[in-house]
Amino acid sequence: MYSAAIHTPDFHVKHERKELSMVWIRGLIVAFLIIGGSVMPKAHAAEEPPHTVIWSAGSIEIRDYAPMIVAEVEVDGDMVEAGNRGFRPLANFIFGDNTRPDGPSGANIEMTAPVIQTRSQKIAMTAPVTQARSDGQTWRVAFVMPADWSMETLPRPNDARVQISQMPARRMAAIRFSGGSNEKKFETKAKELSDFLAQEGYQIVGEPIYARYNPPWTPTFLRRNEVLIEIKS
Repeated sequence: MYSAAIHTPDFHVKHERKELSMVWIRGLIVAFLIIGGSVMPKAHAAEEPPHTVIWSAGSIEIRDYAPMIVAEVEVDGDMVEAGNRGFRPLANFIFGDNTRPDGPSGANIEMTAPVIQTRSQKIAMTAPVTQARSDGQTWRVAFVMPADWSMETLPRPNDARVQISQMPARRMAAIRFSGGSNEKKFETKAKELSDFLAQEGYQIVGEPIYARYNPPWTPTFLRRNEVLIEIKS
């Protein structure tokens, strides 16, 4: 036999109060995350590479970057897999798996933002003297070193996979977006930025760079991601 539940006025009042409480709780969580991020002391914010914004409209900027030092590794796999595999040796390097130029002990290096990832291609020799690109996906994953280190003072990695290089000053176009940062989203934004640059007459001189600015525990809707493309000055 079918028995219908009877919802008394008191039941509805309690149900509405419960729903209202959940709305308030969700609202407080969001407010805490947003306000907490805005009032966090600058000392706790990750250092970003020095640059000057010379033009801006909406989510797109043209920036002049100063020379910078990067520690990078080259890894195979899809974007997410390569990013995870590349992150570990780089993190080990900045957390002490290194050797100072002036002594045997390692040094801790401040984490900066963003973590950058660029498509690469391994070059394979073919007979007799020509070269051809391999079909596998290869990525360069890099950390930018804090500005107070130089090539002379920066510790050397103990892991041979980690390479240190000096990047020259560059002019970069950047498009910013929030939310998830999967390969498809990055590719979509890279095309959007490339189309804009072509329409405006800019000359592209580099491959797209995918940049993530936040640690993985940051709520997705608060994450900052960018695609950067080098352009001719």
